[in-house]
Order: sequence, then structure tokens, then C-alpha cells
Amino acid sequence: MEKFTQVKELIASLEGDADKFYNKGNSAAGTRVRKGMQDLKNLAQAIRLEVQESKNKEEK
Repeated sequence: MEKFTQVKELIASLEGDADKFYNKGNSAAGTRVRKGMQDLKNLAQAIRLEVQESKNKEEK
């Protein structure tokens, strides 16, 4: 559940940069959003692996 909380915090932290990029045209903010989205992708993959591992243990 800790990683899920990290996902929520990461999305919340990117909100300001997303606003700056989409509404104000700040390209540096776009770079930060892209990096954050990559971090989000990696975190989501880690969560997927944890869930799958947990499911496999339960099935044995």
C-alpha cells in the first residue's frame, strides 16, 4: 500500500508543472512532467509485480 500512496503523492506533485506546461506554455515544466510520468510508469510496474507475486504466493 506504501507504493500506492507514493503514486498519489507523485501525481499531486506534478499537478503544478502540468498546469504550467498546458496552460502557460512553459516547456521546462513539460520536461519535469515527462520525467515524473516516467517515474510513475516505473512505480506502477513495481506495484504490478508486487501484486502478481502476492497472488502467486496465495495460489500455492
